[in-house]
Amino acid sequence: MEDKEERKKMEDKEENPQNDTVQANGQQSSKKRKKQKEVAIFGNYRNYYSYRIDQGLEEDPRIKVMKKEWFEGKNCLDIGCNSGLITITIAKKFGCEKILGIDIDSARIEDAYWNLRRIVKSSESKKNQKVDKSKDVGTNGITDPPDKTGRVEISADSPASHLFDQVSFQKDNFVLGWTIPGDKVYDTILCLSVSKWIHLNWGDEGLITLFSKVWRLLKPGGIFILEPQPWKSYVSNRQVSEVASTNYKNLKIFPDQFQEILLDKIGFRKIENLSSSLSGSKTGFNRPILALWK
Repeated sequence: MEDKEERKKMEDKEENPQNDTVQANGQQSSKKRKKQKEVAIFGNYRNYYSYRIDQGLEEDPRIKVMKKEWFEGKNCLDIGCNSGLITITIAKKFGCEKILGIDIDSARIEDAYWNLRRIVKSSESKKNQKVDKSKDVGTNGITDPPDKTGRVEISADSPASHLFDQVSFQKDNFVLGWTIPGDKVYDTILCLSVSKWIHLNWGDEGLITLFSKVWRLLKPGGIFILEPQPWKSYVSNRQVSEVASTNYKNLKIFPDQFQEILLDKIGFRKIENLSSSLSGSKTGFNRPILALWK
């Protein structure tokens, strides 16, 4: 476990954000000017997946370490789903009975439903092209790109349209606001690169609430898939808000203690490190993915 001196060194090495430079005439400076970084105090970045994953990949590389039997025919929950791409991919690839994605940001939930409609439409387009490549479906046909609202015409009996029955999204705060529908509800729960944001915004108590709620929601034998951010990521984001800065200074639990807490205090019976380094993830995002069994 990193001691306080090591953590202090890491903090001291962190550079303070540079302010954008502006020319005397009020015009923005040239190409040397740094692009302003998006601020997302809950990790709710608008284009999270555009820099989380290398371009050119067909799917998030984290999917590769997940097993079909954890999801096929199962009732699943994705905590902090952002724009829903992981949620939808899991449903489509592994055949969940149901999967619910929840996120604290209503704008990300709107993005998630837009992505769901877009992916269903894209799947229908590929299917139709295979059946009849020569057919001209016209300007309002299935091969058109989705409009800004994501509205599409999908046959109710098409395989892709079943995603509408499998996948749903909900805006909510899992730690503070989400009402648990009952104990032992889910077979599999995901929490990917979310624990740091809960920890910084609601402190140690919020983190323990996250772990405890997940344990209660899982059926016996259920799986919790956790991708915790390392301490250096906390250091980088400790000043994202006044709340985060204050909580950061008072944290007594650190990421390298999570496994012990989940096993000894929360009650999970087994843990497996699925991958400590994933190909396809950009620098800074190679994180362990843990699978825990209730």
